[in-house]
Amino acid sequence: MIYLKSEAEIELMKISAEVLGKAHGEVAKIIAPGITTKELDKVADEFIQDHKGHPSFKGYMVGESKFPAALCISLNDVVVHGLPSNRVLKEGDIVSIDCGVYLNGYHSDSAYTYAIGEISPEVAELLKITKESLYLGIEQARTGNRVGNISIAVQNLSKAKK
Repeated sequence: MIYLKSEAEIELMKISAEVLGKAHGEVAKIIAPGITTKELDKVADEFIQDHKGHPSFKGYMVGESKFPAALCISLNDVVVHGLPSNRVLKEGDIVSIDCGVYLNGYHSDSAYTYAIGEISPEVAELLKITKESLYLGIEQARTGNRVGNISIAVQNLSKAKK
């Protein structure tokens, strides 16, 4: 069943998403060689809570245990949902930061991949293509289209760049 949101509900969702975007911004300010992924998590966690939100992932039940962090942090070849740790970021790493905010009864969620210092040309090209595919997918997210339209746009670019 599809539930249409009222203007007031959409505004509450927007506020949650604004806190999320700003939390990413706070992490982006400090992400650099020499910082640990646990330090990144602490910054995001405190920022979200200081803005009356709750980190969506923190406390989420995963099997028999609760997810312990505000961020899912995936370094280099880790695909998704990595745990923050005392691992130190170094020059040439790429790190994906997945963050969620629960505020005013709504979750917002987004991920962004950061290059740490200088990265290889191959990795730079991968990040460029994935960003292009994101925008092609967003172009297809419109009234009258289906999720498959988004998928096809992303797939076509990926195949063309092989």
